[in-house]
Amino acid sequence: MGRVTTTPTAPARRTLDSDQLRTFLTVAQALSFTRAAELLGVGQSTVSQHVRKLETSVGRTLLTRDTHTVRLTPDGEAMAGFARDILAAQEQAVGYFTGDALRGRLRFGVTDDLALTPLPRILRQFRQLYPRIDLELTVGQNETLQRRLAAGHLDVAYVKRSLDEPELPGSTLVRRVPLVWGAAEGTVLQPDQPVPLVVYQAPSLSRSLAVRAMEQAGRDVRITCTVKGVNGVIAAVRAGLGIAVFSRTLMPEDLVELPTGLPELPQIDLVLLTGPRASAQSASALVTAILGSGEPRPPRGLG
Repeated sequence: MGRVTTTPTAPARRTLDSDQLRTFLTVAQALSFTRAAELLGVGQSTVSQHVRKLETSVGRTLLTRDTHTVRLTPDGEAMAGFARDILAAQEQAVGYFTGDALRGRLRFGVTDDLALTPLPRILRQFRQLYPRIDLELTVGQNETLQRRLAAGHLDVAYVKRSLDEPELPGSTLVRRVPLVWGAAEGTVLQPDQPVPLVVYQAPSLSRSLAVRAMEQAGRDVRITCTVKGVNGVIAAVRAGLGIAVFSRTLMPEDLVELPTGLPELPQIDLVLLTGPRASAQSASALVTAILGSGEPRPPRGLG
């Protein structure tokens, strides 16, 4: 009787559903199933179902949650990175075949601290994908950019929003980040002395949140330096003139987060605002490119 040989069957290849990835990434960015459902325009049960199916597909727990918080597991952090890459690659593929169809002027505004993230690289890739879009960049302060957007002088703005502010039309959440007190290493604050603050010129979101937190804690403050831009804030803090408010993900690595003893600062949202007069397709392409980039990384080596 002849010898029978068998060929091992290759294990079934798992595929990742793009809708499930997009839902998971929205939860990871918002750290809230309820908020993710609002952003995606679906029911919370759909969000939970997508996350559960994705976890089943990869055989790992990606999120842990209780009645108050949602956290990413180490596997969830890894999946968030993969999800951004996969969704960005899909967008690049679509852009490759449809990019020539998008043309015209797109006026984009960004706050100066967010301009120190990988955003320049993202914009360079965007211009390569959509060579017929004439991208105009404005770097400025949060409130100025929002006024310019409302006046029709910008099409898309990448700004910061306090959680107690009403959500604006055309708003897309990029990331929710905590604010922290940053200082030069070795800084010591005297409990019986006013806290020295380095702040932006008013009006400023970080300035108002800092002063409000100190007032609510009953701490006196002394404005030791007022600046126009983030480089001025960083230089003044490095010089030991005072402490300042930073988004934790945007604080330079040579500064330190002050320990307990100061009032806790709130979280803020990093959001993309689309103006009512913007080209819907061009603005959407830019928003998608930024959303696929992941959270900002701390700037290095700033002068």
